[in-house]
Amino acid sequence: MTENGGGGGKMKEIGPVQLLAIGFGPGAKFEGKIMDELGKLERKETIRILDLLFVHKDAETGDLLALDYQGEELGAIVGALLGFEFEGDEQPAGSTPAASTEEEKIESHAFGLSQRNIEELAASLDPGSSAGFLLVEHVWARDLKRAIRQTGGFPLGEGFLTPEAIAAVAAELAVLVEIYEELEAEEVGTGA
Repeated sequence: MTENGGGGGKMKEIGPVQLLAIGFGPGAKFEGKIMDELGKLERKETIRILDLLFVHKDAETGDLLALDYQGEELGAIVGALLGFEFEGDEQPAGSTPAASTEEEKIESHAFGLSQRNIEELAASLDPGSSAGFLLVEHVWARDLKRAIRQTGGFPLGEGFLTPEAIAAVAAELAVLVEIYEELEAEEVGTGA
């Protein structure tokens, strides 16, 4: 548990949080496949969906519009990151306490998407296209994140490998996957 910055209450430590922005052309068919896969990951406690917002860029005006696909409970956090103002929105009270020297060092190595980057992603949509902005917590990495911080570690970089980077090591990856699959098959066979 970590102290929450406001009010002195306790806030559960969360794993790394990632924003996924997925674009869709005008002819996209939303049949529930993506939500089904996200549901599977959430049930396995691999990720937790923190927020979701679908947006559409009007073909005629170029205005970015929030869509109602996500229901009443979702969209406020991502909407705030995109600069939307929803009815009843209030600014959080209080301020964040000053960071310690170690916290400042860790923050100086922070990376990721800034609010400006997120707004630029939405603005880059072609007129008539849409995007889903999904905010997920990587539940599987909670303890790893804590262990890294406790040992004084800090992020230097992260990201998914590009197809070109994977191609450079494709043969090695294929061998590694084959070995893992054989080990998993042996474990299933022995009941381990």
